[in-house]
Amino acid sequence: MGMLKRFLQNKLAVVAGFFIVLLIGSALFAPAVAPYDPGAQDYTKIMNSPSAEHWMGTDEIGRDIFSRVIFGARVSLQAGLISVAIALGVGIPVGLIAGYYRGFLDEIIMRITDALLSFPSLVLALALAAVLGAGLENAMIAIGIVLTPNFIRLVRAEVLAHREREYVEAAKASGLRDWRVILVHIFPNTLAPMMVQATLAIASAIISEASLSYLGLGTQPPTPSWGAMLSAGQGYLADAPWIAIAPGIFIFLTVISINLFGDGVRDMLDPKLK
Repeated sequence: MGMLKRFLQNKLAVVAGFFIVLLIGSALFAPAVAPYDPGAQDYTKIMNSPSAEHWMGTDEIGRDIFSRVIFGARVSLQAGLISVAIALGVGIPVGLIAGYYRGFLDEIIMRITDALLSFPSLVLALALAAVLGAGLENAMIAIGIVLTPNFIRLVRAEVLAHREREYVEAAKASGLRDWRVILVHIFPNTLAPMMVQATLAIASAIISEASLSYLGLGTQPPTPSWGAMLSAGQGYLADAPWIAIAPGIFIFLTVISINLFGDGVRDMLDPKLK
């Protein structure tokens, strides 16, 4: 209850959490929430401005933008969650092994990690997506690979901080195998910082997916994507700015909400930061 109380004291984090829950609910029940089929074209309503019939207006071929934004949330959230899951699935075991055993294996792992971190994240994601090919699945793999080094370094640092402590030494002295020491005694102590990092990484993954889709390497038409909608709307900023403004606002609100929520989780798990 103490942790929950600390979280609730952070009003921005609570508001951000409410927005995230609302967005997730809208994405899960998109067919019921969206008033129109996101792919339905109506050439009698091309680039209509926002109205009671079309809350966010229509695009260059008469599709309802609000419906496309709602369905686009599915893509963004899927990309964020799966990309981070890939990064966690690789980063956690590699970081645990590197931090616990150290030595030559640790040196190899960290040099590869440093090499990946030396590239700007978006540039590396673009290169990997170009090699793997356009598409949401390949974009998620590329983003997951880009995020992995951050988790490797975080987990390794946490393992190094705990491996020499008395409770770990006692576990070793009792005859427990290395894998039990790692999983039972060390790994649980890495969960709090990993939860915070994972939350913030989801926001980065959403931006990366939108960037790749904007450049044509992410989600492919006709699937709605916030990045692709931005790309399509840039040519109509003078005549129909709402085509680009709507997905841009949702990208901004989603990313800032996830970051604020992550800050709240950090404060909740580490009261010393208050």
